[in-house]
Amino acid sequence: MKLEKVIAIAGKPGLYQIISQSKSGVIVESLSDKKRFPVNSLHNISTLNDIAIYTYEEEVPLKAVFLSLFEKEEGKPSLDPKSSKADLSGYFSEVLPGYDEERVYASNIKKVLSWYNALLNSDFDFSSIKAELEKENSEE
Repeated sequence: MKLEKVIAIAGKPGLYQIISQSKSGVIVESLSDKKRFPVNSLHNISTLNDIAIYTYEEEVPLKAVFLSLFEKEEGKPSLDPKSSKADLSGYFSEVLPGYDEERVYASNIKKVLSWYNALLNSDFDFSSIKAELEKENSEE
C-alpha cells in the first residue's frame, strides 16, 4: 500500500485505501474493517500524501511526520490520541520540533496520531516513506 492511495474522508472516522476508479468516483476500502464502498465527488477527501504540517520555518509533509513517529516509537503505537492537550503538545514537539503551535491545533495532533496508529495496525511499510523522502531530497 502506498501513502498516495490512502485517504481521509471528511465526516468519516479512520482511513481508507483507494481500490479502484469508477466513472463517478473511487471505490475505497476501510483500513480498519476492510469494508468497501464508493466515494463520489460530493465527499471531501484528502490524500495523506498531500497533507503537510505547519512549522515556523516551512510546511513539513505528513509522511515525514509519520516517519518521525515510527522512528521515535520504534515501530510501536504512539501516545494515546485521547491524551490531554498539554501531553499532546509536548509529545508532538518531540516528534516535530518547531511545529507552529498557533496553527496546529490539538485536534490536528489527535488526527495525526490516530492516522499513524491506523497505518501501523494495517501493517503499512514505513520504510517506503524513508526511501521516498531520500529520493526527493537527492533530487533537490
